[in-house]
Amino acid sequence: MAKIKNVAVQMDHVASINIAGDSTFAMSLEAQTRGYKLFHYTPDRLSFLDGKLYASVEPMTLRDIKGDHFDLGAPERVDLSTMDVILLRQDPPFDMSYITSTHLLERIHPKTLVVNDPAWVRNSPEKIFVTEFSDLMPRTLITKDPAEIRRFRDEMGDIILKPLYGNGGAGVFHSTKDDRNLSSLLEMFGQLFREPYIAQQYLPDVRKGDKRIILVDGEPVGAINRVPAEHDSRSNMHVGGRAEATELTAREKEICARIGPALRERGFLLVGIDVIGDYMTEINVTSPTGIREVKKFGGADIASLLWDAIERKRA
Repeated sequence: MAKIKNVAVQMDHVASINIAGDSTFAMSLEAQTRGYKLFHYTPDRLSFLDGKLYASVEPMTLRDIKGDHFDLGAPERVDLSTMDVILLRQDPPFDMSYITSTHLLERIHPKTLVVNDPAWVRNSPEKIFVTEFSDLMPRTLITKDPAEIRRFRDEMGDIILKPLYGNGGAGVFHSTKDDRNLSSLLEMFGQLFREPYIAQQYLPDVRKGDKRIILVDGEPVGAINRVPAEHDSRSNMHVGGRAEATELTAREKEICARIGPALRERGFLLVGIDVIGDYMTEINVTSPTGIREVKKFGGADIASLLWDAIERKRA
């Protein structure tokens, strides 16, 4: 087996994360526990010159102590191809900056294993990749044409409108059939976003929760249910959603079995899917979260399972 020694983490700055629910922190802490040497850098420190990809990295030491969770050493310019593994973990927005970093990381993958595969991350935006499984998802419209969105709402009644490349529940609106603000909302979206938007059939089951299911190498390994606050349609925990323990239903196991082969083909070692009722709404491949919440509620140690999968892949 090709032994792992050096792991670089491309992420939002470690000082900015909330370790209580941060999956990148959990993954990195497990790597440290296994004796791997950690290096930290942010995407703006990437440089490509003479066919080599460099970054200004800092040796990183982690502690599971709120308010005192990291130390960083002196920055050093390194050729990233000398790393064994790179965790591609900065949060979206999935914009041209994000896309450019995948192009650059593709130059060193898979000799240096990038998790997840940068080419497939680029080619599998969460809200578009899911459309490959249209029979598993609610009716969904991708467009920037206001007339199409109005027609869709007239047909569906209630809809969810959100940016195509957004994340974390930002810019997600529930528009009811009697809502008179849709025109204003579409005007605002037109000013904010160059890309199309996504309109989706509203699923009343969201009141029971939006389930995050985590898959490692195409296999489901844990789940957490996220219940929205009483006066919000969004279940994301940082906007007031409540996490609770859960088990997979037969339908959810069917969904995972259907998408598993496609995830493995694309080299996606860590994926988080969102399921409301009987329908999958997103396949998250950029920086999926939920690892710490699953373990907190008595589920699997997904960070450990992930590194087992990475070690197998490196072999």
